[in-house]
Amino acid sequence: MTDASDRDDNARHAEKAKKRKAAHDRKLEGMSADKGLLIVHTGTGKGKTSAALGMVFRHIGHDMPVGVVHFTKSEKWNTGEAKLLAKFPDLVTLHIMGEGFTWETQDRERDVAAARAGWERAKELMRDDRHRMVLLDELNIVLRYDYLPISEVIAFLLDEKPADKHVVITGRNANPALIEIADLVTEMTLVKHPFRNGVKAQKGVEF
Repeated sequence: MTDASDRDDNARHAEKAKKRKAAHDRKLEGMSADKGLLIVHTGTGKGKTSAALGMVFRHIGHDMPVGVVHFTKSEKWNTGEAKLLAKFPDLVTLHIMGEGFTWETQDRERDVAAARAGWERAKELMRDDRHRMVLLDELNIVLRYDYLPISEVIAFLLDEKPADKHVVITGRNANPALIEIADLVTEMTLVKHPFRNGVKAQKGVEF
């Protein structure tokens, strides 16, 4: 009796799987060819940059060059990702353009200048045919504080970003105009964070 029941369960499972595959294949038939995506990672939760770096490392694994611009992180931070990315000089162009968070610099003019320099470098990377993906880490932060005009950034992404280039933008409080034009938007939601319980940032987790 058990054997017969197992056979029935397997048959039902196989039939459902067959229908799901057929439906999936029909969806694929109607999909367009490859496209350079505009991807936004935002929200209050941890993991925005980490998820973006996961895609960067996938590109490296496929021998596809990437460009990375850090808008708030500074050279002083000595992050694990910067150390690892430096091991792939033929595949990674890394620019650490920030001077730390705004509460560290306490100088709006310096922050604006750093953001402008980072954006100019970012445009160079996006225009460069060599790079398949460009990560603009924490660009949302500089846009939130109006260090760069959102209209300028949107115009460039719409008019000058190559059609086959992936661009990933991270940071809290993504501008609604940026969300509107993006192909993929993920919002990380904070449930718990050790910082609230007096635990400082941990090497290998936060940096």
